[in-house]
Amino acid sequence: MKNYIQELEMLDKKHFLHPTSSIQQQQQNGPSFIFTKGDGVFLEDIKGNRIIDGMSSLWNVNIGHGRTEMGQVAMEQMSKLAFSSCFATFSNEPAIKLAAKLAQLSPGHLSATFFTSGGSESNDTAYKLARHYWILKGKQNKQKIITRTKSYHGVAMGATSATGLKPFRDFTNSLAPDFHYVNHFSPTALRELIEKEGPDTIAAFVAEPVQGAGGVHPAPENYFKEVRKICDQYGILLITDEVITGFGRTGTYFGIEHYGVVPDMMCFAKGVTSGYAQLGGVMISEQIHKDFTELSTGTLLHGYTYSGHAMACQIALKNLEIIENENLIENAKQMGHKMLAGFKWLQSNHNLIGEVRGLGLMGAIEIVKDKETNERYASPLAPLIVAEAAKRGLVVRSVVFDGQDTLVFAPPLVINEKEINQMIMILSETFSAIENQENIKL
Repeated sequence: MKNYIQELEMLDKKHFLHPTSSIQQQQQNGPSFIFTKGDGVFLEDIKGNRIIDGMSSLWNVNIGHGRTEMGQVAMEQMSKLAFSSCFATFSNEPAIKLAAKLAQLSPGHLSATFFTSGGSESNDTAYKLARHYWILKGKQNKQKIITRTKSYHGVAMGATSATGLKPFRDFTNSLAPDFHYVNHFSPTALRELIEKEGPDTIAAFVAEPVQGAGGVHPAPENYFKEVRKICDQYGILLITDEVITGFGRTGTYFGIEHYGVVPDMMCFAKGVTSGYAQLGGVMISEQIHKDFTELSTGTLLHGYTYSGHAMACQIALKNLEIIENENLIENAKQMGHKMLAGFKWLQSNHNLIGEVRGLGLMGAIEIVKDKETNERYASPLAPLIVAEAAKRGLVVRSVVFDGQDTLVFAPPLVINEKEINQMIMILSETFSAIENQENIKL
């Protein structure tokens, strides 16, 4: 087994270009974990290490790992029809049923779904549909997209251009045009930018209900109500990015439900299948769907090979059934309260912890040098804490963009109180170990 593991590590370094990774670190150290099994909130690697998945892997394994019923559903659907094209007038039963189910679950008047393979495709699709909508309405100049600082919308060209985290945009030297950014908590800044650029040039405003990869930032009270009013006043579409916050993550089906508004379009992915298949989509309002139907004269020239993939849609239907039957949205709400209470306990017992925050099973811990002044370390500590926690059996993630030094969390929605407590104790031991290092002057 030792030789086999070494062979896998060598092959990984030689042939596998990892997403969102340090290529140099990969080449020097190889994979830190080669996961082979999953069970609930736990992952197990090839060496037998058992780890709490404090991130639902990538914010997405909502129903937990190792659900054998998902494999059974996939096998049954693949045995009948794994895939058939949904271009033009072709369709399939799972895609139809899932679109109808989403219309039932979604807030307000969202009623029709365009399916994609994931979050980046969903965001790119939303921007294209928004711009096409205004073309159909005879307002071809409405093409600009406004997003927020600290936002993350994916890594396709449009999604990268929409992302407010500058390092992601700096990665490439040729961004898509007509993307603009405003302060993530300021409706006033949004209004000022709209008036500066001209409402007749702006197609849509895009926002995550809770900013995820940008550091877990829930919106302030009444923020989205003000944004909705501004969009309505100036004739601008409101698009919410629910790729992370959808399907129970925040303790409601969709994150925007916390704020009492309904978007014109809604992007989703991740939790719709809990990672058991690749699927995403964009929901549009009944009015936009009606306008598309009445104003379109040609072909909707946008579609992905796997839009409406039969097996993926059947997986999604089973996933939603599990979320409902096991009351996982309520569990996310209740366990979210306990997780945040655990963070506050850590805050009172460790000098490195500044602000803690969360909504449902999304949470964040800020790392500070001085709690009184909120002074940060010259070099972020969060990556060191992530590495130390992994040694002790917990996967978490760091955010160090835009001057942040933050740990973020999103455990599976099946997590229980015992597992929350286990996660908190690992974090406490981790912080103690970091605080005791000689090179950290508290």
